[in-house]
Amino acid sequence: MDRTRTRTRYFTPSEVAAHNTTSDLWVSFLGKVFDLSPLVACFQGDPLLLPITECAGSDISSWFDPRTRDIRRFVDPQTNCIRYYTPRGRFIHTPPSGPRSDWDNDVGEPWWRNLQYQVGLLSEKTRWIRIVNTLTSQEQLQEVCSEETMEEILQRYLCYNSHARSYTWKFDGAILDMSATLMENGVPDDDQELDQLGLDRDTFIPAVLLHFNDDLTEG
Repeated sequence: MDRTRTRTRYFTPSEVAAHNTTSDLWVSFLGKVFDLSPLVACFQGDPLLLPITECAGSDISSWFDPRTRDIRRFVDPQTNCIRYYTPRGRFIHTPPSGPRSDWDNDVGEPWWRNLQYQVGLLSEKTRWIRIVNTLTSQEQLQEVCSEETMEEILQRYLCYNSHARSYTWKFDGAILDMSATLMENGVPDDDQELDQLGLDRDTFIPAVLLHFNDDLTEG
């Protein structure tokens, strides 16, 4: 089965961080990646956007209760009422602390529960690999998500080599299963062990070799 057709796309934190403007605003929280650009456009000029725009491109998981997956709440010591915990200030779809005539309770689905804004998932662990084209000797260092299949990694690599599908991908002499992850293909992730040993990760980045399909004699 081709898992790339049914799986949600994974993003690295650096990819999320690149979307950090009001016209192109992404955030991540609780493992999800949201594109809030349409929300910002809809509420343009509203001061309640400020906490969101200030965090453009960053992870805002600290805003949420991981158990309820809702905004954190607390009991207001002055009113004894339960309120949303928003230390950066109220933001879109969070109610005011008390009754107000200008607040419409019927906001529908709050943005953090509205899956129309979700564009993918945040990788729990990224890793670096070297992709070496044995035909041209060109080498590309690439950060990928550990959850990605080789086909998804190939998709990332296409911007460097549009003919990447004309190659057979190998590691340690074995042809890689493009529907499986790096780990499932036996490409180890030694980052934790290297850190424990005090060794430089960059020195031990695994290399995936690309062999042009007309020349499979090497490796």
